[in-house]
Amino acid sequence: MEITQLDKSNYLKGLLIVAKKDKQITEQEKKILKSIADKLGFAKDFYEDTIRDLLANKYIIETPIKFSEKKIAESFISDGLKLAYADDIVSDIEISWLRITALENDLNDDWFENRIKKIKESSTNQTNSEFALLSII
Repeated sequence: MEITQLDKSNYLKGLLIVAKKDKQITEQEKKILKSIADKLGFAKDFYEDTIRDLLANKYIIETPIKFSEKKIAESFISDGLKLAYADDIVSDIEISWLRITALENDLNDDWFENRIKKIKESSTNQTNSEFALLSII
């Protein structure tokens, strides 16, 4: 599947929003963000600078993201949930934002709850091959 540059940018932006929601960024979250940014084709210095300055950046607009295709949205929500659960401290703010984004992309609440259940059941040690993004690029 060909993902547009806008969808790639929104994918990474959305994950950055999720990481920022709980006001802390763990090493595991940084690894996930760097890996996905790399897979999406972003320059190493761009995402390293972005991650370094993320918590202080007040200019990231946090409105729910609308993707061009449902499959991209499903992938994003799955990876967003993995990111939220990566630090073993999941905030309601992270889940709420992902839920609203899912609804914005016509993914119903049952689908969202099933994704949460699957993410909780999976190992907290995630490898790059486990990212939903890899199934669509």
